[in-house]
Amino acid sequence: MPTLLLIPFRAHLSGVIQRLLLLLLLVSISNLRTYALQGFYGSHDPSTIVKEGNKYWIFTTGQGIYNMYSTDLITWTPSPRAVFVNNAYPSWINTKVPGFAGTFWAPECIYMNGKYYLYYSCSTFGSQVSAIGLATNVTLDPANANYKWEDQGEVVSSVAGSGPNAIDPAVLRDASGNVWLTYGSFFGGIRTTQLNATTGKPLSSAGYTLANGGVEAPDLVQHDNFYYLFINRGSCCQGINSTYYIQVGRATTPAGPFLDKDGKDLNSLGGTTVLSSVGRYIGPGHAGIFTENGVSYFSHHYYDGYDNGAPKLGLARLTWDGAGWPVISREWVAAGRYQVKNQLSGLVWDAWGCTGASGQMVAQGTSSGLTCQQWDFTAVGNGEYKITNALGGLAMDVTGCSADAGAKLQLFAYNGLACQRFSIDRANDGTLVFASANGNRVIEVPNASTVAGQQLGLWDYNGCPCQRWTLSPVGVTTATLPSQLLTGVSIYPIPAEQGNFTVDLGEQKSVGVATVLIFDWQGREVYHQDFGPQQTQLTVKVRLASGMYMAQVQYGDKRLVQKITVR
Repeated sequence: MPTLLLIPFRAHLSGVIQRLLLLLLLVSISNLRTYALQGFYGSHDPSTIVKEGNKYWIFTTGQGIYNMYSTDLITWTPSPRAVFVNNAYPSWINTKVPGFAGTFWAPECIYMNGKYYLYYSCSTFGSQVSAIGLATNVTLDPANANYKWEDQGEVVSSVAGSGPNAIDPAVLRDASGNVWLTYGSFFGGIRTTQLNATTGKPLSSAGYTLANGGVEAPDLVQHDNFYYLFINRGSCCQGINSTYYIQVGRATTPAGPFLDKDGKDLNSLGGTTVLSSVGRYIGPGHAGIFTENGVSYFSHHYYDGYDNGAPKLGLARLTWDGAGWPVISREWVAAGRYQVKNQLSGLVWDAWGCTGASGQMVAQGTSSGLTCQQWDFTAVGNGEYKITNALGGLAMDVTGCSADAGAKLQLFAYNGLACQRFSIDRANDGTLVFASANGNRVIEVPNASTVAGQQLGLWDYNGCPCQRWTLSPVGVTTATLPSQLLTGVSIYPIPAEQGNFTVDLGEQKSVGVATVLIFDWQGREVYHQDFGPQQTQLTVKVRLASGMYMAQVQYGDKRLVQKITVR
C-alpha cells in the first residue's frame, strides 16, 4: 500500500478545511493494485454517481477536477484527464477568488437538456470568499470525439461576512421538473435556490436557509411525498480521528422547514443520524444517491481505519422504512441460509468431502441440494459477515490466515479473526463480490476453472465472472434432513473401480436399516439400496462411468455424505 501523508487539522477552521485532503487524492494511484469497493484511493467529496452508456462516473475534490469511472460499481479507474487540464481553468475564477490555484472542491454533476452540467466550488483555506461555477459537456468520456468542457461561468459567489459560503454544490431536479441548487458550509449554514432548468443558473437571488450549526456537504433528494436533506456535522479531514457523521431531515417543499424524526428543525441543530463511524469506516461524509433497477446506492467518502485513515469511496445500501425515513446499511445480504453460485461456472460453494470436518477445503461443486452446499450468513457489523457451513457449523476460513494472492479457503472453527470475516459488495448486475477483511482480496475460482472440485482462493479483483457470485435462499427444514452427522463410517477403496466399493459401519454395527444412495454431479440419483440390520459391511456394486459422484449413507437419524471418485 502507498505511504500516505496525514496532517493534523483544527476542526471547523472554516468549513472548507476538509479540502486539505487534496494532499491524499492522487498518492501513488498508478501503483495501486485493484481493490474491490471497500475503498478506492483519492476519493474525497464524491459527486453523485452519473451514468453514461456502460460507465458510471464520479467527480471529486482535486486539481483541475479529478474524476473516475467504473463499469461494474465495484472497481474504479482514474479518468485519463481532469476536467481542466494543466491548470487551464477559467480566468473569471481568480477575479472572484484571489489566490485560487486550481484545486476544485466538492463537484456535482447532473444530466439534463441533452448534456452534463458540472458544478464546482472554488475557495481558499480559511476564507469565505468563494464561488460555485458551472461547466457543461455533451459526454463524460474523454475518448469521445465530442468531448469538450465549456465553462458557463459563475453560478453563485460569497464574500467575507456575506450569507452562505459558496461551496459544496448539490443539484436536484424534482418530479415537477424544477431544479434546485443546495450549497453552503459552517459560514452561514446550508441554503437552497431554484435554478433555471435550461441555463442551470439561479432564477433569482431568493433562497432559503435549510440547516445551521456546524453543517456542510448537503444533498437534497426527493422520495415519494417528501424532500430529504442530508448534511454533515462533526469534524472531517483528520484521518482516523475524524468525527464526521451524516444526518437527515425532511420537508414537504424544498424551502423547508426540514425536521428530523423527533420534529426538530435542522436550523436548530436538529438531524437524525443515518451514517457515522463504525469499524474501518471513519468519518463518512458527502452523501449522494444513485438508483438503478430499483436498487439505491448511497455514495460517500470515509477514512479507512484499516489503512491509516486514507480517504476512500464507499457505496452503502439505501432503503426506506415504513415511515418513509432513509436507512443506510453496509449489509447487502440478509442473515440466512444460502446456496452460493459462481457466475462463470454455475457451480456452487461446496465443503468438499461433505463431512463438515475442520480443514476440509471449500471448492466449487455441482448443486445437488446437499447440506454441505448450504451456507449460513451472519452479519458481524462493519459490513462484514461470518459464513458457516450448514453441515457441522464450521466457518469459511483462509488457510493460514493468509492475505496473499492465491491463498486457499477451508473450514475451521470460528474465532473472529479477519481471515474469517468477509465484506460483500453488490455489482451493477446484481452479482456479489466477497472480500476477505484480511487484506481485501476477493474470493474467486482460481484460473477461472469450470471444473467441479476446484478449491476456492483469494485474488486481486479483476472483474472476472469467476469472482462474482449469486445467492439463492435455502429453507431450513429439519423434517427432511437428519439431525446428526453419522460418524465412525468408512467408504473404501477410493477411487472405486467401476463403482464397486465397501461401506463399513464401524461402531454403528447394531440393529437398524442402512440406506446407501449415489448421486451424479447433476444431482441425479443413480443408486439406491437398503441393507438389513445384521449387515456390518455393505458391499456396493454398480457400474458407473468414470468421474465424480456423491455417496450418502443414512442410518437411523444420522447421515454421512462423501464424494467418491470412480475410474
